[in-house]
Amino acid sequence: MNAASLGLVLLAGLIHASWNIAAKKAGGDVRFATFSSILVTLIWGPLGLWLGWHVVPTWGLLEWGLVTASGAVHVLYYIALLRGYRKSDLTVVYPLARGSGPLLTSLFAIVFFGEHLTLLGAVGIAGVVAGVFFIAGGRGMLRAAHDPARHAAIKSGIKYGLLTGVFIAAYSVVDGYAVKFVAMSPILLDYFGNLVRVALLLPAIVRDRATARAHWRAQWKYALLVAAVSPLAYVLVLYAMQMAPLSHVAPAREISMLFAALLGGQLLGERDRLARIAGAVLIAAGVMALALG
Repeated sequence: MNAASLGLVLLAGLIHASWNIAAKKAGGDVRFATFSSILVTLIWGPLGLWLGWHVVPTWGLLEWGLVTASGAVHVLYYIALLRGYRKSDLTVVYPLARGSGPLLTSLFAIVFFGEHLTLLGAVGIAGVVAGVFFIAGGRGMLRAAHDPARHAAIKSGIKYGLLTGVFIAAYSVVDGYAVKFVAMSPILLDYFGNLVRVALLLPAIVRDRATARAHWRAQWKYALLVAAVSPLAYVLVLYAMQMAPLSHVAPAREISMLFAALLGGQLLGERDRLARIAGAVLIAAGVMALALG
């Protein structure tokens, strides 16, 4: 990976961790995802329309199919992530989500595409497993067996973190293919994919407008922050994908786990911060080793 690609990924990682902390503090659900997506449409609309005015009319079935698939998978990702944040700590859910996406992609290729696992790859898997143990609280998870509420929260965090990782792997493949092999604009892919997200999420507000208004009054500041910066973080990654191999960019994104583990523990007051930072380091190193192996 060249220096420009790495710089884009590092900046994207810091932005990504920051908006995830905002989403965690909001404590939102599918309505929060809807608010954020609508605000993305408004904030980034002028740029999307300007860039897409002459390009979008040339899109065919393939391009629109990729946009639709991207938007749908991102909805599932966002809902799983927010539900995990409501049920567990950010420093459990976020690193597991970010670490398991590239891991699942690599394992899928090994099992179904006949790719070989090298010694370095095996070491990478071991690193991810060890990182999961630390992220989940390590020995603290065993101690949590005597605290049913704490134990349940950790288990929920692991479940939703891994589920989110599945969706991360799915949208990474779809979007990586779109920008690398179909040469779609990263900005247009993300913006028009967001319009798909709005269409899929809007019924959540329409069904219960009174509850939606109450959530909006409590969460609009967080939704505005997420809408302003989250597209920027992902577009930077998509541009990095155009300049460097996907197998290098996806693991490098895991640097965001270090930011999240550090900032999440500091800003949110979550426990076992040092253990979770150590786990994030192990997962990041393991995923990178797996990709290289």
